[in-house]
Parts: sequence; structure tokens; C-alpha cells
Amino acid sequence: MRYCNRCVIPDTRPNIEIGADGVCNACRAHLERKAIDWPGREGAFRQVVARAKSRSKGYNCLIPVSGGKDSTWQVVTCLEYGLKPLCVTWKTPARTEIGRQNLQNLINLGVDHIDYQVSPAVERKFMYKALVRKGSTGIPMHMALFNIPLAIAVRFDIPLVVWGENSAFEYGGTEDERTGFRLDADWMKKYGVTNGTAAGDWIDSDLTEKELTPYFGPTDQELAAKGINAVFLGYYFPWDVQTSLKVAIAHGFKISDNPKTGYYAFADIDDDFISIHHYIKWHKFGFTRLFDNLSLEIRNGRLTRDQAVGIIRQRGDDTPIEDIKKFCQFAGITLEHFFEICERFRNKDVWRKQGGKWVIPGFLIPDWSWR
Repeated sequence: MRYCNRCVIPDTRPNIEIGADGVCNACRAHLERKAIDWPGREGAFRQVVARAKSRSKGYNCLIPVSGGKDSTWQVVTCLEYGLKPLCVTWKTPARTEIGRQNLQNLINLGVDHIDYQVSPAVERKFMYKALVRKGSTGIPMHMALFNIPLAIAVRFDIPLVVWGENSAFEYGGTEDERTGFRLDADWMKKYGVTNGTAAGDWIDSDLTEKELTPYFGPTDQELAAKGINAVFLGYYFPWDVQTSLKVAIAHGFKISDNPKTGYYAFADIDDDFISIHHYIKWHKFGFTRLFDNLSLEIRNGRLTRDQAVGIIRQRGDDTPIEDIKKFCQFAGITLEHFFEICERFRNKDVWRKQGGKWVIPGFLIPDWSWR
């Protein structure tokens, strides 16, 4: 493993590349922001808004929302630019109370809203199958997050879909990937966090095509025929977790007392299962959600790299045992079976067995306490 010498991200993270200078593409992309003509980008967004208004038959735009600080920021921004949005939520089977409150607060800002819940029986099967086959409970979630809003936009003839952060922009994608006017099948496979799969890849005797209906999005041809643009506000405005948080809090967003996973007490707090998706990164890639969050703080000048390393040393691997227990109860499996599955996905290119313990040679913290 190699670690960026500016932040703490390793080169095992998907879509991360570390150059000869020791700097990762995410840090380079962040440095490039200084040269961006942000007033010009804001003007371009006004053109996007004007196009949406001229083409709409009712709603000007659709906003996929969870109720989190980013989706609150998205709604506030769209309302400020005079858009009439329809907000759509994929309802997690493990919604938290603070997540429910923040979602209701978002709706109370003055938007119509669809809370789309997939059958728990289907999600139970799909999440377990994804865990066993790909070592990821998050595949159904990400498939639903992207495809349900796009499908509804097609059905309602909504000309614009507005997301918040663009992972292709944050992690150095191509110019076409960064702009994100069309979230086509290729973009989804690379950045949609579905392990390169689509809904059709999961059809079998246990999970039928009809059961998987919510996870099928519109085709590229259907989106093109409807003239639907899909944009990221983070392309037009300088996206930062603290910026969107400030706007969200000013409009009633509540933060948690402690982080659910990672560094932030305001992120990933609406879902008890999201921490499990992040936890399995430890086995697959040798890093945790904490590394991602702290790297953002370093890039934005709020932490030094040494401070971030100290926080990682203090926090450990952040195993979300209580959330894992909740998932096991939902999936109908034992705790032991869950960890057995995780072990199948331990990346032997990253991990080595030493003295009866799994260790990561050359780990960021030499005196790490391996369990």
C-alpha cells in the first residue's frame, strides 16, 4: 500500500491514483479548484435552471434526498434559484430517529416529496446476497439511490435531476464524468458503488426480475429521449462538508451527539446500516470511513496530516458492532456468520498473517494495535 503524502488516503481506495510526486488524484483535483472560474460556473447553473424552467410541465427539477446536510443544501439552493422541485427518498430499512426528523425538516422547507420504500423482504434478500457475493451490503442502497429518482424523473417528465457531490469531480474523473449532464450506464458502473453490476445481474431463482423492479433505472436512450439532464451542484458551487453543513443548520438540520462512523457527527446519521458498508472497506482496502473524512479536512486546511494520523491511532478500526447486530437481526443471520463472510473478502494483497494476527505491512501507523 502507498499513502498520499498530503492526505491519508491509500492507493487501494477505488479510483485513487498516487502520482510520482506522492500526491493522490483527489488532492490534485482539490488544488485545481483554485483555478476554477466559480462565478462563471454559477452563471452556467443559471442557464441550467432556465432550461429546466422552459422545458418543465410541472416540476422543474427532481432532487434525490435523504434528509442529510447535503440534500438539505441542495433543496435550499434550488429553492433560492426559483426551481419547483420534487424530492425523492429511497427509504432505508434502518432509518434513524434523527434521520426521520431531518427529512421532515427538509420537507417543511416547502417541497413535494416521495418516500419510496422497497419491500423489506426484497431488501433483506438483496442485501444478504450482495454481502455474500460482493462483500458489500451497500449495493442495493446505491442502486436504489441512483435509479429510483431517474425512473421517477422519466415518468413525471422532469427535465432536471440535481445531486450534490460528484465523486468523479472529487476524485479526479474526466471532464465529461465531472460535469455529469448524463449519468449513463458507464458512469454508474464506475462511480455508482455497485461493484460494476446492474439490477439484471442479480436475477436468480431467489430474486426475481419483478422483485428487483425498483433497482432498474431508465436506459440511456430513455433519458436522452426525454432530454433529462442530471447535474451535480458540486460542479457549479465550491462543495465542502462544512459549507453545506452551515447552510443546513441555518435551515433546521440537526446533528448527532457523536459520529456514527468516521469523523463527522453530521454525516451518515440517517441510516443504521451505512456504517456496515464503510466497515467492510477495512477488509477489502485496509482503510475506514475515518480516512476519507480526515482527508477532506486536510485538503480544506482544517487539520494537518499529523493530526489526522493521531486521530486514526486514537479511534482504531471503528468496528460498528451495534449496527452490525442490527443488520444481522434484519438479515436473519448470526453475528458469527457475518464475520465469516467478511473474512472471505479480506484482501490478501493488503493483509498478511503474522503471529496469528492479520496485519497490514507498511501501515500508515507503525505501532498500530492489531487484533
